[in-house]
Amino acid sequence: MSGVIQFLGSVKLALLGMGFLAIGAGLSYGNPDDVSVWVLVAPLALLSFNLLTAIIVNPRINRRPGLLVFHLGLLGIVILAAIGRMTFLDAHVELLQDSPFASSDILGVKKGLWHNGDLDKVAFVQGPYTVEYSARMVRGLTHNHVHVPNAEGQWETREIGDDRPLVLENYRFYTSFNKGFAPVLTWEPVAGAPVTGAVHMPSYPLYEYKQDNHWTPPGGKEIKFWLRLDTGLRQDAAWVLNAKQATGVLVVNTGGKRVELRAGETVELAGGKLRYERLSTWMGYRIFYDPTLQALFWVSVIGVFGLFAHFWQKLALRAASESLQAQVGNLAGRS
Repeated sequence: MSGVIQFLGSVKLALLGMGFLAIGAGLSYGNPDDVSVWVLVAPLALLSFNLLTAIIVNPRINRRPGLLVFHLGLLGIVILAAIGRMTFLDAHVELLQDSPFASSDILGVKKGLWHNGDLDKVAFVQGPYTVEYSARMVRGLTHNHVHVPNAEGQWETREIGDDRPLVLENYRFYTSFNKGFAPVLTWEPVAGAPVTGAVHMPSYPLYEYKQDNHWTPPGGKEIKFWLRLDTGLRQDAAWVLNAKQATGVLVVNTGGKRVELRAGETVELAGGKLRYERLSTWMGYRIFYDPTLQALFWVSVIGVFGLFAHFWQKLALRAASESLQAQVGNLAGRS
């Protein structure tokens, strides 16, 4: 029995668990839909059991305070990593300027089996943004403004970016390269109430040559759109993407009819009237949730502190031993 217990806490089993973890990490890279979360959780559980057993049965660990703290930190990291994979959420969403976030609009949702976050409680409104580009279209800083309710029930403006997420209810909203323009349209059918909405064009400037989309209005025929933009874009010089400095002519194609509209203009089509209200923008976000992140940080700090204390004590003991040996040698020499 003791041999089995020794194996359960051995380095050999730890290496085996790390091998399985490496395989699981490779399989789950990018969170593919067809890969179970257990390819990571199972190796992490094995490593947790291995570490716990080693801490209990190995006197070289449990009788040295610094080393004990370090291994407890490792154990905490492994357990928290497993919990994180069981509770995480990864998704994305596109928000039109001046529109509020709604959890029902998120796309590409991937989440752990134990996820039970409060995404429905997240509230913010998309504001304007600018994105800096250097020559040859190298993307720089994103300055994205959002409006968030504060404790007094008022709205405050925050600036976020690719490396400065908006954190609400433990959900982290990161801006992305996926962003663009959206003409806001009003459809007035022959019979019925008017409908106002926006058509999101492909990401800009990634697809600046392909700003087209289509929409079928209620009671009408499919309408194809092409947006001819003037943003001041230059490939050979620094440039800032700013909706306030952009204009767009909307080309409408339907039923063999082609019309160019500027903001505020209307065209009569089969089944109703289409009015091009204004040019707006949309921002794409990556949404990430992992409630263990803060705990992981502090457990890691504690583990590093334990390892530092262990080596400090070891070096101090070595220095004391060398000093004692030197003193003994001096006494022997005098005698």
